[in-house]
Amino acid sequence: KTRTLGTERVAVAQALGRILGQDVTAPDALPPFPASIKDGYAVVASDGVGEFEVAGNSRTGVLSDVVMQPGTVVYITTGAPVPPGADAVIQVEDTEVVQGTPQHGQGVRRVRILKAAKAGQDIRAVGSDIQQGALVLAKGERVGVAEVGILATVGAVLGLEVYRQPHVGVLSTGDEVVEPSTRELGPGQIRDANRSMLLAAAVQAGCQVTDLGVARDTEGHLAGCLQAAIDKGVDVLITSGGVSMGDRDLIKPLLEAKGTIHFGRVLMKPGKPLTFATLELPGGRQLLVFGLPGNPVSSFVCFNLVALPALRRLAGWAQPHLRRVWCRLNGALKMDPERPEYHRVTLQYSRCPVADMKDVDPAAYEWWAISTGNQISSRLLSARSANALVEVPQAVGTLPAGTRVSALLIDDLGLMPEPLTSVPSTPGFV
Repeated sequence: KTRTLGTERVAVAQALGRILGQDVTAPDALPPFPASIKDGYAVVASDGVGEFEVAGNSRTGVLSDVVMQPGTVVYITTGAPVPPGADAVIQVEDTEVVQGTPQHGQGVRRVRILKAAKAGQDIRAVGSDIQQGALVLAKGERVGVAEVGILATVGAVLGLEVYRQPHVGVLSTGDEVVEPSTRELGPGQIRDANRSMLLAAAVQAGCQVTDLGVARDTEGHLAGCLQAAIDKGVDVLITSGGVSMGDRDLIKPLLEAKGTIHFGRVLMKPGKPLTFATLELPGGRQLLVFGLPGNPVSSFVCFNLVALPALRRLAGWAQPHLRRVWCRLNGALKMDPERPEYHRVTLQYSRCPVADMKDVDPAAYEWWAISTGNQISSRLLSARSANALVEVPQAVGTLPAGTRVSALLIDDLGLMPEPLTSVPSTPGFV
């Protein structure tokens, strides 16, 4: 039910990673003229092989006034316009300069064609890449590197309509939380890992961010921090800590007073106290508030599972949810009888990483889920290198090594570890 934020117009240089808010069509054909695919000679295919007079040159960036006549050829460079009258191009490798004349393109007067051409050979026809008026990118598509090139190709470089980036404010809570730059910790203090991590996660998600600092464990200071977020115009407020059951967990009472809490406890591990609320603001604005648990791993997991899909939806993604894949466990996983669990793993594509695993073909290449170790919710090291969350069902017992399980992707698989044994290429590929 999350509403998109509407659109704005930007230059193509600012469009990378954004979602298009308009269809993009080609104002002209590509190529706009018949173009040579090779360096060589424009010919009349029916002339066949033999020795021919070179009637002129056709080069890129210049429209030659040469008109081909049967029995002649024109020297041509890659991408240059094919002169009228020619219907094929012969690559340089299939020709030879008649002895006593200069080299190719340097005043050559006669050339010998060694192979006959077929009509249309090595010519890009008008519009063969993109037809005039063709839809090249559709509203709702995400602009990647290749899409930037396409936009430039069709001249859509100014005033491009894209969905607005969410503005995210990140607020930590707790009297024990101090700045990460603190050199020496006082009694009971901890450095604020969550705020830096969540700001980075929001930036990676393509959002504008505002650091709202640390709210102390008083109703007045926390309410002031919430008002500061509203005054700064954030679309989404992400807090960490203060959502559990203690007498200083003040986030939920504040949100109940100011807006609507949609849920405040979730049957999941980690992240049981996860809270989500909305505040209706003047001018039709709506503020989404994600109250994440204070334990760093819980914040990390809850951001990916709940906040990230909402941020994507705000930014115009049609399919904002995490992608799911199937993989095998490299080791046994104990299940929790009280809650389903999201187990941090590193996915890799390889042969079985464990010797002599039962019921597994040791020569087969598959996706393997490598546990990141101890999964206690305070241990942020378990999120290091994690690129997926294995969905472990709520049950008594253990999932044996080699079990096929589902996993949600939380990072780019192109950054996964290189397996000890490299994945082979297609047979015959050099």
